Amino acid sequence: MKVMKFGGTSVGTPDRMKDVTKLVTKSGEPVFVVLSAMSGTTNSLVDISNYLYKKNPEGAHEVINQLERKYVKHIDELYSTDEMKEKTREFLKSEMDFLRSFTKELFTSFEEKTIVAQGELLSTNMMANYMQEQGIKAVLLNALDFMRTDKNSEPDPTYIKEKLTAIMEKNPDQQVYITQGFICRNAYGEIDNLQRGGSDYTASIVGAALGAEEIQIWTDIDGMHNNDPRVVDKTQPVHQLHFEEAAELAYFGAKILHPTCVQPAKYAGIPVRLLNTMAPDAEGTTISNQTEYGKIKAVAAKDNIIAIKIKSSRMLLATGFLRKVFEIFESYQTPIDMVCTSEVGVSMSIDNSAHLGEIVDELKKYGTVTVDTGMCIICVVGDLDWSNIGFETMVMDAMKNIPVRMISYGGSNYNISFLIREEDKKRALQSLSDNLFNNK
Repeated sequence: MKVMKFGGTSVGTPDRMKDVTKLVTKSGEPVFVVLSAMSGTTNSLVDISNYLYKKNPEGAHEVINQLERKYVKHIDELYSTDEMKEKTREFLKSEMDFLRSFTKELFTSFEEKTIVAQGELLSTNMMANYMQEQGIKAVLLNALDFMRTDKNSEPDPTYIKEKLTAIMEKNPDQQVYITQGFICRNAYGEIDNLQRGGSDYTASIVGAALGAEEIQIWTDIDGMHNNDPRVVDKTQPVHQLHFEEAAELAYFGAKILHPTCVQPAKYAGIPVRLLNTMAPDAEGTTISNQTEYGKIKAVAAKDNIIAIKIKSSRMLLATGFLRKVFEIFESYQTPIDMVCTSEVGVSMSIDNSAHLGEIVDELKKYGTVTVDTGMCIICVVGDLDWSNIGFETMVMDAMKNIPVRMISYGGSNYNISFLIREEDKKRALQSLSDNLFNNK
């Protein structure tokens, strides 16, 4: 069985819901479908929550009414029979009345998570009703019945597999199994969400639990590109990536995929394909545990980086110096992206400035601190094992006209990273594309 996940734009209109239905039933084989909320819905639900936090029920009611009108219009466009239109209208009314009920009570983060979860419940119900109207054997499975996190807010794979397997056994011989992405219950049974990766994470978790042959992530982009198409000319989709390569690209700026959401698939050895609902015949990108040796695959960039340098000839070689430095960042829950050391100093980069002032004050206990803002990390990804002679030279040559603040190489077999000024980003990305990809 394949798991197919569709994002908000893929189910954003009645016409696109119809296109998704054709895609999932094309092979005639049973599939498990994970859906996001229809595009724009989650934003509206967050707006409703914000009004309720501010004790403005009139504002919340107005957004609810707008959302209801939008869905009523979708119902008229999506269904052809009066019976299914009426059934879905009744469901929509119950959902909107449920949202309105929150305007009369104390509002907390728990209620907010419950409200935001309604987007996926709406989209999956509408899709299941449409498929059933078309005569497709489709069943709607509520993710809240099997998707759960533990006390560390991490997915509970044993619980999920046990519950999902039992639910599937109770619903045999279906062509399409539909569930909600993103939403779950926490260890205490409260409605919550998966946060990182959202619906992609759900698809990966479900795929691992079912032992799926493949997990497909359908978006409006034809896979991961070898550079940022918003910045660089002549980019191309990358057809194959190792899970580690995909994680590097996702962490350093490729927004199509969250870096942690494919971990369950990676550990289960299940390939993940990134496909385009607008161009379903495009090859897309396949991510697996297979490595294509001897290839540089892609480039990504991460903006809003801050470089911090601590210079201290007195302290650097003292036992425990680096530990004390890292503990400062840990105490303010600020991750470090890059690290470079010398005999008299250490430089680090971060992407979170929330506690920059406090961190700098603490670091001044151990040396002279300088801060560079407006920086950018450029990450080059591929088979960059140190035994591949000349690969780092190719990358360096492409960067020869770009001022580089820091370089990180050797921490992974899959990337070389450069810290540069944001104003040099476009020039650096284009030069890397021209030298690494477009000259071939």
